[in-house]
Amino acid sequence: MQTFGWPEALFILRSAGWTLALTAIAFFIGSIIGGAFAIMRLSRLRWLRRFASGYILVIQSIPVLMVLFMSYYGLSALGIELPPFLAASASLSIYVSAYLAEIWRGSIESVPRQQWEGSASLAHTTAQTYRHVILPQAVRISLPPTVGFLVQLVKNTSIVQVVGFVDLMRAGMLVNNATYQAFQIFTLVGAIYFAICFPLSRLSRHLEKVMNASRSH
Repeated sequence: MQTFGWPEALFILRSAGWTLALTAIAFFIGSIIGGAFAIMRLSRLRWLRRFASGYILVIQSIPVLMVLFMSYYGLSALGIELPPFLAASASLSIYVSAYLAEIWRGSIESVPRQQWEGSASLAHTTAQTYRHVILPQAVRISLPPTVGFLVQLVKNTSIVQVVGFVDLMRAGMLVNNATYQAFQIFTLVGAIYFAICFPLSRLSRHLEKVMNASRSH
């Protein structure tokens, strides 16, 4: 039986890089898709609003683990083999898109109606209204909940171990299976998660205070 030492600790630290990479990819792709669905939810076209609502409702109503199973095992049953990293990235991106779409839709709708009317009085098109008037304000409003959601995403990446992807949690389990020194191993794993999530949590709270202060004036 191995003992827990520097090589094992370095293996866990390197695996934290994969957790960060997976988080970054899922957040980037999910942001693009989520932004599109947020705009679709506000569209004047009823079918477009219903399509976006249906997508968000379905994704938010099932566990992200189920999305991962469908992406990896479900597609595999249909003859489409995805590598674990690709399946994990796709599943988390879908999960992110549904939640960010609702966060950003709410932020856009919270911009005072007078801002829309003022832009219309300047003969701005819808695209110009979004670009120059609404989105700059909506982005400020959405920053605290978006950063807060990012913290949840970091922690939720731990589910990808079920498809064999070696992220931070999976690395800890592999080392534990070889050394049986769970306390030291998972203390290190927890400390790494804390080191990633704590600054983001503080940033979210700081942004929330700053935004509330600026909106109260």
